[in-house]
Amino acid sequence: MSSMWGNSVRISIFGESHGPSIGVVMEGIPSGFILDMEQIAAHMARRAPGQMPWSTKRSEKDEPVILSGMYLGKTTGTPLCAMIKNTDTHSSDYSALADKPRPGHADLTGLARYNGANDPRGGGHFSGRIMAPLTFAGAVCMQILASRGVQIHAHIYEIAGIMDTPYDPLMTPKSVSDKPFPVMSDTAEAQMIAAIMEARDSLDSVGGIIECMATGFPAGLGKPIFDNIESRIASLLFGIPAIKGVEFGRGFAVSGVRGSENNDSPSISKQGIRLQTNHAGGIEGGISNGMPILLRCACKPTPSISRPQDTINLKTMQNDTIQITGRHDPCIVPRAVPIVESAVALALLDLMEEG
Repeated sequence: MSSMWGNSVRISIFGESHGPSIGVVMEGIPSGFILDMEQIAAHMARRAPGQMPWSTKRSEKDEPVILSGMYLGKTTGTPLCAMIKNTDTHSSDYSALADKPRPGHADLTGLARYNGANDPRGGGHFSGRIMAPLTFAGAVCMQILASRGVQIHAHIYEIAGIMDTPYDPLMTPKSVSDKPFPVMSDTAEAQMIAAIMEARDSLDSVGGIIECMATGFPAGLGKPIFDNIESRIASLLFGIPAIKGVEFGRGFAVSGVRGSENNDSPSISKQGIRLQTNHAGGIEGGISNGMPILLRCACKPTPSISRPQDTINLKTMQNDTIQITGRHDPCIVPRAVPIVESAVALALLDLMEEG
């Protein structure tokens, strides 16, 4: 099924953007684990809409209701199901768009794939709204991973060409999860917010890059050739609607250096065998090498913009124009940071449980 993922830790995501609710069923979660629901709520609040000037005005609390899989505050080991209600839908915003596919959206491809039976309101099952259940699933996985010494952090690496301070590929980064705008540099924050506001005022949008690091992940996990760590993580990251590119370690920059510059040389340390550098991003041959796992994701500009755009009219089968109304993010990158953390956490816990 297209909305199911995982080998040992499996998820099934359900719902549509303007349906009554969305949610996720998780299988393979270890039994007897005490979930900190306040931590989960805090993690989900970072993704929730309607909180900041650079966010959509849609207001959703994103409070998960646990339907099964917990008893007396502990996981039971049976399927863990969480439901999140949709409470602030404006479906009328989309009625005028029914016959005009929105550029940059899945309107045309969804029409072709499901023969016109898909729910188009707010993007339906293609919407970024569906990432709320994934964020919940990742929050659960992050707590389990933390109990095993694995930490996952992410930040905005770039927006509109403005760079934040990159992570040191050898060091555990400082967390920015408590910041409304998750960057390391205050100077970059001010410049990025200004760029987002300028795009919004111009009836446009901007994209960016998210950098994520996992520390404490053990060496020797991953199943080459096609079930390797990069493939597993990337398969989840590409499920996030805004993500259009993923790179590990130096990524595309490896094409511009020599092997003598790019190779990570091993050495003996107090921690055993370690690598002097981490250009590979913690993964070699598709297997974890014990170094921090480092990756970056490219997020496209939000396709829902208020400028007039060219499209077609499906009723008249003529060229037409469209002007999208409603509530949309001028930049989705800040809210996508906890989603990326969640996707990486889910992939890594699945790999650990699988062994």
